[in-house]
Amino acid sequence: MRTVLLFVFVWGCLIHYSQELATEFRYESNIDSLGIYDTDLLPASFHKENRKKVRALMPDSTMAIYYAGTEKVRSNDVSYEFHQDPDFYYLTGLNEPNSVLFLFKEPTVFKNDTVQELLLLKKRNPLSEVWVGKKLGIEGSELVLGMQKSYDIDDFNWDDLDIDQMDSLFFHDPQKEFRKKSLINDSILKYITIDESESRKWMDQLREIKTEEEMMLMRKAISITCDAQNELMKVLKPEMKEYQAEAVVEAVFKMNGAEYPGYPSIVGAAENSCILHYTTNRKTMNGNHLLLSDVGAEYHGYTADVTRTMPVDGKFSKEEKIIYDIVLEAQDKAIEACVPGNPFYITNTIATTVISQRLQELGLIKSPFEIRRYFMHGTSHYLGLDVHDAGTRGEFQPNTVITVEPGIYIKEGSPCDPKWWNIGVRIEDDILITDSLPENLSGCIPRSTKEIEKMMKLEPTLFKDF
Repeated sequence: MRTVLLFVFVWGCLIHYSQELATEFRYESNIDSLGIYDTDLLPASFHKENRKKVRALMPDSTMAIYYAGTEKVRSNDVSYEFHQDPDFYYLTGLNEPNSVLFLFKEPTVFKNDTVQELLLLKKRNPLSEVWVGKKLGIEGSELVLGMQKSYDIDDFNWDDLDIDQMDSLFFHDPQKEFRKKSLINDSILKYITIDESESRKWMDQLREIKTEEEMMLMRKAISITCDAQNELMKVLKPEMKEYQAEAVVEAVFKMNGAEYPGYPSIVGAAENSCILHYTTNRKTMNGNHLLLSDVGAEYHGYTADVTRTMPVDGKFSKEEKIIYDIVLEAQDKAIEACVPGNPFYITNTIATTVISQRLQELGLIKSPFEIRRYFMHGTSHYLGLDVHDAGTRGEFQPNTVITVEPGIYIKEGSPCDPKWWNIGVRIEDDILITDSLPENLSGCIPRSTKEIEKMMKLEPTLFKDF
């Protein structure tokens, strides 16, 4: 009986506290009250213009739906840090899960409002925000993001939306999970055709070309990454662990305001330099090892992607230098071709040709057909809100950012002289296509063996006592 009474008492206190907190928790209509501290976020006008561009691509009598990302469980009741779906962020600027964006080609009635865009999201909850922090909510999404209309997602009903004149619905939910409990149901499928591929083409077209606002963030992300790679060169020494090298890089990221690494940092020495997406990062490095550092800071959603290969003891061996110089030659020539009008695949064609010729001269391969033994990946990809960003893969256009990243990876046991084994070299830079010559956005990091060795002799800037 006493247990029951105690439960009733505690429950009553919680209800009272909830009511009291709700009374005290007045949502002020200003940005300061929403926990927004950065002053260089993309403006609402940027996202608004992107929504306008999508509507321009939509056929008449259609609507499009874009889903936010979902939270992922890491273990038990612990979730991974949330990362927004890039397309959804591109169109809204909202960095919250469980939300849906509607775009209508023509003005459409929802409840008593006439709208061309509609954002559904969770209402603010004072008790929840005590645990997880402030959210924008309905009022904030209109104030901060400039959304035409926002509504409580839990109150959505198809009957409130006039879709009698709609012919098609363009649906975008790359994670596929939110759809399981989604707004798309059998009742709506009876009346409207659903297309799940066309909106992908729109995003490829729009996101490929970067605006001035986007380039400011990308330059920031790349600059932070340059600082990190340069600091690693200064700090690196034998007997360090791969994870210590990773820690140096990611500490520089955080110290300079990057929210996350854009992808799991690849920091592999010796045989691990020959694993393309190595992320274990636990090996102890020796003086005769090369370290391949493929890292990128993410700043306000936009990521860098830069790779450097460096000798742990500060000096390239004869064989390491030979392989490195081949990769550098391939990269230099591929970058030169990054001009408007050239096809996207040209960088890979050039890099593959150079590497094939040089490896044949060394006797490491006998014909061009064997090159994939040592160079098995593509040379370029788009860069932006994703590390492998959206794009058409057509001709290069101004204001496009791509990577140029040739490599040679000679793993132990390869059919060549063992003196070449465990030499893995990749050089990757972020290249801006301009109206004329390409701009190497990450060119502030040494690229030649001589420049790298010189950098590695300098005193650390941040980690003097490492």
